[in-house]
Amino acid sequence: MQKKDLAKYKLPDEPGVYVFKNARRQRIYIGKATSLKSRVASYFGSGLMQSRGLLLVKMLEEATSIEWEQTPSVLEALILEANLIKKYQPKYNSKEKSDKSFNYLVITDEEYPRLLIKRGRELLSTSTTKLQRGKASLLEYKYIFGPFPQGTALKEALKVVRKIFPYRDRCLPLVASAQKGKVARGPLATRGSKRGCFNYQIGLCPGVCIGAVSNTEYNKTVRNIILLFNGKKKKLLEKLSVEMRKLAKEEKFEEATKLRNQIYALEHINDIALMDGGNSLKSGNTQRRIEAYDVAHMSEQNRVGVMVVLEDGEPAKGEYKRLKIKTTEQGDIAGLKELLTRRLQHKDDWELPSLIVVDGGKAQVNAARKILQHAELKIPIVGVVKDKKHNPKAILGDKAIGKMHEAEILLANSESHRFAINYHKRIRNKNMLK
Repeated sequence: MQKKDLAKYKLPDEPGVYVFKNARRQRIYIGKATSLKSRVASYFGSGLMQSRGLLLVKMLEEATSIEWEQTPSVLEALILEANLIKKYQPKYNSKEKSDKSFNYLVITDEEYPRLLIKRGRELLSTSTTKLQRGKASLLEYKYIFGPFPQGTALKEALKVVRKIFPYRDRCLPLVASAQKGKVARGPLATRGSKRGCFNYQIGLCPGVCIGAVSNTEYNKTVRNIILLFNGKKKKLLEKLSVEMRKLAKEEKFEEATKLRNQIYALEHINDIALMDGGNSLKSGNTQRRIEAYDVAHMSEQNRVGVMVVLEDGEPAKGEYKRLKIKTTEQGDIAGLKELLTRRLQHKDDWELPSLIVVDGGKAQVNAARKILQHAELKIPIVGVVKDKKHNPKAILGDKAIGKMHEAEILLANSESHRFAINYHKRIRNKNMLK
């Protein structure tokens, strides 16, 4: 498809889901948008290669038509996108990100179920296990919703949902200890008080940790959330309306008012500003993933390299990687080249970053760029230059990204240096013992 082909489509400036199809009418890419008109038009801009990469350029070359479905809110667009990706498994969605990197909403199989966000890799117990459509692959999860391409968008969506339907995520249910005659509370509860966990105090948890809600009532809430994430908002509204009228008839006005407020909130979520977009950092969106690299050695002995990861500004320590440098070529740049080359051998298994941070100046940044060019990847790279005391002095690379995300870049760089030094010391001490 080309930009001139857009003229025949009258895409609305409203939230929804768009679908690119090929000549055989197969769905090859599915995405969501705050504005269908603006979002689809962005694929035909001059900066697609720089902002989204070669893969989506190839998708456009194969695409011959566009379909879309408008939704009342961005939240519903997010849910519809996930359900359609799960149903059709479009070719380029799968290539852009592996099953192991997608985000999923899981509901645990417990008396008081928890709602959690999990990566695909956390749900796959073995390399041969597959996520079944609509079914949980692991016993501890009763429901699995997804895949959701953007973890940040899912987190924002759950913030919206949790204000309407408060749920449990971390606190523990109230447990009476007959032996000690004491009450055991969740880890987030205020010790020695009956105030409950912090989320309960701000209205985001129904009070599972202090016994403020019964199992029956709590599971009603969970079933409402299940209906919403199954894309059955209309059925959910009908269900709540029936329950509200029943409670009002029984003169349970406080409970009826609560349901009335939930109905109103569900009907007025169209102005919620959930994140819309891909990996681009220049737009000002919160970054999805930053990877930082560093190499450590002492006089070229016990050479090691590390990769650390920040997701949405926070260290994702389960994603950190350590490697022993094998090349005989000396110098930090040679080590960095090997580190990046070996990392990109897993580009189909590990989610690609929005930004790469290297420790060093122009030489390191240029070396990293060559590795990415060879791999046909367009990912922004910045370098952190240090002074004689090894304190950050400057950020080289894209100035806008460096200024906008300075705190995250410096945190990633600091983490990579710490992780590399600790790994080097461990290997050095081990070799000294030998």
